[in-house]
Amino acid sequence: MIVTSALRLAAAGSAAMLLVLSAPVTGAATPPRSPAAAPLLAPGSATEPTPPARRFVDPARLDRPGTQVQPLAGAPAVPSPSALSWVVADADTGEVLAARAAHRRLPPASTLKTLFALTALPQHEASERHTVADEELTGIGEGSSLVGVKEGYTYRVSDLWNGVFLSSGNDAVHVLASMSGGWESMARQMQEKARSLGALDTHVVSPDGYDAPGQVSSAYDLAVFGRAGVRDPEFTRYCSTAYADFPAGSWSYGIANTNRLLTGADGVGRYPGLIGVKNGYTSNAGNTLVAAARRGDRTLVVSVMNPQSGGGLAVYEEARELLDWGFEAAGRVRPVGSLLPPTSPEARAETKAAGAADARAVSVRGGAGAPAAGPARAGAVEETGGPSVALPLSLVGSACAAALVLWAWRRRVPRP
Repeated sequence: MIVTSALRLAAAGSAAMLLVLSAPVTGAATPPRSPAAAPLLAPGSATEPTPPARRFVDPARLDRPGTQVQPLAGAPAVPSPSALSWVVADADTGEVLAARAAHRRLPPASTLKTLFALTALPQHEASERHTVADEELTGIGEGSSLVGVKEGYTYRVSDLWNGVFLSSGNDAVHVLASMSGGWESMARQMQEKARSLGALDTHVVSPDGYDAPGQVSSAYDLAVFGRAGVRDPEFTRYCSTAYADFPAGSWSYGIANTNRLLTGADGVGRYPGLIGVKNGYTSNAGNTLVAAARRGDRTLVVSVMNPQSGGGLAVYEEARELLDWGFEAAGRVRPVGSLLPPTSPEARAETKAAGAADARAVSVRGGAGAPAAGPARAGAVEETGGPSVALPLSLVGSACAAALVLWAWRRRVPRP
C-alpha cells in the first residue's frame, strides 16, 4: 500500500510539473508588438545581450546618387563639399562613414601615385643605390611635376621616394618604374594590386598619374589606397615627411611636400595630426587629394576629387571639413559601406567574429534549435523559444527512480 501510494504521488507530481513547465512563459513566443512597446528585457542585461551590430551594410549603397550617410542621435550635420566625388572612412576598420558618388570614375592625377607606391615600395630597399640611365627619363609628359632627377647621377631609393611623395616628381616615378620591370609592366602590376585591394574602378595607363586616355579611378578606390598606405610604416614615413634634402651630385637642395595640409603653405592651415597622404592636379582631373589624420586612437582617411568651387586650394579645405566631421561623428553614424574587399583576410575575420557573436546571442536567447540571428527589422520583436522539454522529462525520470528505490527498500525490510 505504501509503495502504491509512493508511485501515485510520484506520478501526480511529475504530471503537475509537466503542466507547470509546459505552460506559456511570459515573453516566450510573444506575438510581435508595436515599436512603441517596451523591450522584453533591458538591452545588455545578463539574460538578453545586445545583438551584435552589423558593421557593414549593402555595398550597393555607395552606388546611389547623392550624399550617403546614416546619422544616429546627436550626429553632426554632414558637410556639403563641392567636389564631384568624396569619401570619408575609418582607416582602422575600413568603415565608410559618409560618401558622395564614391564609385564615379574620374581622372586621379598624382593621387594615383599612392597605388604606385603600394606596388613598387616592397621591391627595393630604401638604402639601395641606383645610377640613372638616360632612357629611364624618356617619355615624361609635358608639364609634369619634377624633382630634378638627372641621368648619370646616383641616388638612394629613399631619395627617389622623397621625390615621389614630396615633389610629386614624375621623373622619380619613371626611374623607380624602370627599376621594377619597366613602364608597361608597372602599369600591369598596379592594375593587379588595385584588384587585390578590391579597387575595381581604377584603370591604370600612366603609373605617375599623368592624364592618359582611359585612365580613371574613384574616390572609393583612392580611399582604399590611402588606407592601405597608412597601415604600412614605410609608406607612412614618406607620405608624412614635410621637408627633405634631395641630392644633386656633390651637393643637395631642399624640397617641400606639396600637400598644404601637411606644411601649412600658401595660407592653408596645417591640419593637426595629419599623416599625409598625396595630392594631385592636372588640367583634366582638377585638384585631387587623399588625406589621413590621427586623433587619439582613431585614424580617418578622406579622398576628394575635383572641387567645383573655391579655387585651387579648395580641395584642402573640403578635406579639412570632412576630417573634422568624421572625428566629431565617431560613434554617431552607421557605416554606409566598407573599404575592405569581400575576400580579404580582414573581411573574413570580421565576418567570422560577427558570426560568433550572433551564435552567442542566439545561444543565450533560444538555446539549441533557436533560429539564426539576422539583421533586425524595424518594429520587429525577436521571439524566444519556450522551455526545453528535457527538464520535465528528467524530473519524471527522477521521480520514477525514487519510487522504485522506495519499493525495493520496502521489500528488503523484514516485517514484524
